[in-house]
Amino acid sequence: MSRLSTNDIEKACEIIDEVFLNSPQYECEPLGESLGCKLILKVETNNPIRSFKGRGGDLLCSNATEKSLVCASAGNFGQAVAYGCRKQNIALTIFAAESANPYKIQRMQDLGANVILKGEDFDAAKSHAKQFGEENNVRFVVDSLDIETVIGAGTIGLELAKFPETLDYLLIPLGNGALFNGIATYFKAKSPNTKLIAIQAKGASAMVDSWREKRLIAHKVVNTIADGIGVRLPVQEALDDMENLIDDCLLVEENSIIEAMKTLHLQAGLVVEPAGAVGVSAILENREMFANKTVSTIICGSNLTEKQIIEWL
Repeated sequence: MSRLSTNDIEKACEIIDEVFLNSPQYECEPLGESLGCKLILKVETNNPIRSFKGRGGDLLCSNATEKSLVCASAGNFGQAVAYGCRKQNIALTIFAAESANPYKIQRMQDLGANVILKGEDFDAAKSHAKQFGEENNVRFVVDSLDIETVIGAGTIGLELAKFPETLDYLLIPLGNGALFNGIATYFKAKSPNTKLIAIQAKGASAMVDSWREKRLIAHKVVNTIADGIGVRLPVQEALDDMENLIDDCLLVEENSIIEAMKTLHLQAGLVVEPAGAVGVSAILENREMFANKTVSTIICGSNLTEKQIIEWL
């Protein structure tokens, strides 16, 4: 049985801060022509945290009754929860990997969070965050496990389902699963003919591997520049949610992620972080599959350091 419904998603639109809602969605003709398809972009970067995660983070914090929370983040989820906690006057501690994006770390701190760098990657930081919560009696919130994060992401699907043409394919970046499962819940109900494709980096394929094998598969390391979807230990509940939603999945190479970022910058005028570019990467690697089709993808984040902008764009 699904943990959420289209009704939950529709109600969330009445709660989530409007600054995160009704993001741009449009056909990008130059980019579509270069890729050989009709491409609809859903751009989730034009908001205070430059990421889709503001939707779920704001909903979670609006529903919270606690005075303090703890979470782990590669950066974007942490910013989302920090933004919501600041509004609700909730204290927040965030654990991030020692290698985390310094720009994202600074933004989490600027939004009022106490950021602790501990662990070699996101999932190690997540383990420390959970331990902190248990030792200090603080609620530990988890992206894709706490249902508000999934429902919030689902509002993207609600908006995109209003696009006047039926989408042949919807390419959704897959990290912990909140983005995919939220959007797919709405689309399966409202646009059943649209093929829902989850996209991961080959160097961080634990969710896809788990879905294919029908069991939880954890990896020892991740190896991708797409830190926003760099998960090596899947959330079982998110895998369960995916089971009846996903039509297929694609894994993309690092070089095509960078090519997609550059192409989005040149053809669409967008600054996109690696996780936000994987949908375009999938088209670059599978042109025949998407040729002459109406395809949409979610540009889910744009938090890059100055060094990354110079190196990748």
